[in-house]
Amino acid sequence: MSHIRPLIPLLVTAGILIGGNGLQGTYVALRGSAEGFSPSIIGMIGAGYSVGFAIGCVYVTRLLRQIGHIRTFAAMAAISAVAAIAMSMIIDPVFWFAMRFVTGIAVASLFAAVESWINAKVTNANRARTLSVYRLVDLSSVTVAQYIIPAVGIPGPIIFNIIAMALTLSLVPISVADKSSPAPPETLTFDLKAVWRISPLSVIGVISVGLSMAAFRNIGPIYAEAIGMSITSIATFMSAGIIGGVVLQYPLGIYSDKLDRRRVILWTTVGSIITGAYMSFGAGSNETANIISVFLFGAFSMPLYSLCSAHANDYAKPGEHALVSAGLLFYWSLGATVGPLLASILLEYYGPRAFFAYTSFIFLAFLVFTLRRMKARPPVPPAKRTWRFRSLLRTSAYFNRLAAPADKDERQDRP
Repeated sequence: MSHIRPLIPLLVTAGILIGGNGLQGTYVALRGSAEGFSPSIIGMIGAGYSVGFAIGCVYVTRLLRQIGHIRTFAAMAAISAVAAIAMSMIIDPVFWFAMRFVTGIAVASLFAAVESWINAKVTNANRARTLSVYRLVDLSSVTVAQYIIPAVGIPGPIIFNIIAMALTLSLVPISVADKSSPAPPETLTFDLKAVWRISPLSVIGVISVGLSMAAFRNIGPIYAEAIGMSITSIATFMSAGIIGGVVLQYPLGIYSDKLDRRRVILWTTVGSIITGAYMSFGAGSNETANIISVFLFGAFSMPLYSLCSAHANDYAKPGEHALVSAGLLFYWSLGATVGPLLASILLEYYGPRAFFAYTSFIFLAFLVFTLRRMKARPPVPPAKRTWRFRSLLRTSAYFNRLAAPADKDERQDRP
């Protein structure tokens, strides 16, 4: 515990950020629906966040190098808090799109700041324990945050104010408890053509995850509302999908380290297709069936990002691992921009059944592409791999550095 103690302020800050961001994603969808916004409008607002997130991913390192971690964090926390309060004052879809766009830039910058800060302080002695605590913080904060909505209710400015308070309070732990001044982080290089050259399968995989899982996070509450769930049940529904995403991460990762990783990706994709199809055509409006099914859907779908990242790093040369991490996160954000909009249009015109039919179609297309790639080139034998599976959050490319032990190959990533 003594190794973790210096990192506690940063982990508390990360937990507040993760919880506040998860709460806002669910609440904006439900509040927009309560205000009479159509599903396609809510999808457009969700896409605004992803566009901003993609931009933030590209430019945040430059900002961190120019003004430092604490100034970047303070500025972006203030901007995102103001955006949350402004959304409670002006109920307009175009204005909400703009505010979610700004929030996406700010949140990408906030996570990059705190995770590169943690990465600067972590050592090999406490890396694994820090990563475990971080994942526990992520899971618990997002899950607890969902239940603020039924506790407070949808109307009024209270939840927007809570979000703004959380973003402001995230400044406190690192301001009063951490006097360090981390060195500027290494520059993240974005070379999307190079990442495609390294692994087309991984690129299409993370785009598919963005198309489907970002739709779930932004439009999932609207689906649950459309089939008649109460606000409390919607919170449980969203939490079940998030918790499910943790259950199979490590078992699938262990098997993928021992086998052809593409086979694990293939069968995980099959599980995503089957569970999505059941929710679309079998679960109907049965609340229990939907909650169990979305748990399984998350269990199969969410690990795909980490599996695809590991597959790409199997083929990456020394010095290319950081490039892969940054590129895949950007490709994911492209899918996350389009996904909520497509899913919301389908739900609006064809009803709630169309939502998980859409995710099943996305994963079916990815399944076909995976089969083609398996014929295109042989796998990297497990004995020759220099990269093992890591369970990754899609918060910043610096989380990938935190998850990776500082072995010889990863030290070569640093310029």
